[in-house]
Amino acid sequence: MKLPLFSQLRSSAQKLLNRSTRQAVEQAMDTLRQHQSSLPVIDLSSLLQPAPVARVPRDARFIEGSYSNHAGSRQYKLYVPASYHGQPMPLLVMLHGCTQDPDDFAAGTQMNQLAEENQYFVLYPAQSPAANQAKCWNWFNAIDQQRGQGEPSIIAGMTEQVMADYPVIEEQVYVAGLSAGGAMAVIVGTLYPELFAAVGVHSGLPYGSAQDLPSALSAMKRGASSMAVASSPASQPIIVFHGDSDTTVNPRNGEQLLAQRQLPQHGKAEIRSGGVPNGHRYTRTTHMGSNGKPLGEHWLVHGAGHAWSGGSANGSYTDARGPNASREMLRFFRTVR
Repeated sequence: MKLPLFSQLRSSAQKLLNRSTRQAVEQAMDTLRQHQSSLPVIDLSSLLQPAPVARVPRDARFIEGSYSNHAGSRQYKLYVPASYHGQPMPLLVMLHGCTQDPDDFAAGTQMNQLAEENQYFVLYPAQSPAANQAKCWNWFNAIDQQRGQGEPSIIAGMTEQVMADYPVIEEQVYVAGLSAGGAMAVIVGTLYPELFAAVGVHSGLPYGSAQDLPSALSAMKRGASSMAVASSPASQPIIVFHGDSDTTVNPRNGEQLLAQRQLPQHGKAEIRSGGVPNGHRYTRTTHMGSNGKPLGEHWLVHGAGHAWSGGSANGSYTDARGPNASREMLRFFRTVR
């Protein structure tokens, strides 16, 4: 994440654009590989290809906006489906991963298309390169793990701003994310349980699993060695997806997410195995409360790496061979009402 490294990358990419030479590609790739162990996960191809643009159906809107508070400012995009005609609807907040942006994340997860089917607003906060050069949410900073501070306060405030501008059903507001965005979704859900009714995490990490970059890299590689305890522990239902061949964020983190909420000690666990035709097999563990409602789900996708399960190749970090995480998250959110 050092400036000289990214200066080298920009220079190499510029050579590629001007001369289309193999040498420029190889130079950029070699630079990344040399420093990859000290960097957050980066999709090598995403640095040399134009960012995908999410397609918007006719009469739908993908609105750009911004939010500011004492902790700073962030841009966002809000998807308002064509099926919206003034009626109250749920709101889903989607936090992208490193090197991504709202358009890329929307294209890869296909969440806008599902919002049309299910009548959802979808809010995509955008991380600023000024806050993190790789556009990762700063889930490992102490200030960004506190209520009323840092990026969690910006995301929560942005959510409340959208709720004030549109007829959002207050009891049906959810947050989900991928990788660094998944880790931040856990933080935001933990710190603002009165705002978010459920949390979705793909390839993320537990709350308080790191306090700085070195401990973040350790947690990503091995799983969290320790986890902080929030002053008001989150109680919302949670759905977790993780590939068991993920070499960027150790799949142990997915197990720790459920353990952190003590779900294995509460209610009944049901384990089922399944598979996608010509795709990945998976193991789904469901934890049910005494009232029969789900407390959490853990999807371990066998053979999958660091990618959104069932996602579209139109976006980065996706694997179409897995079960559809987007559909399953929306289905899970509906069951916890």
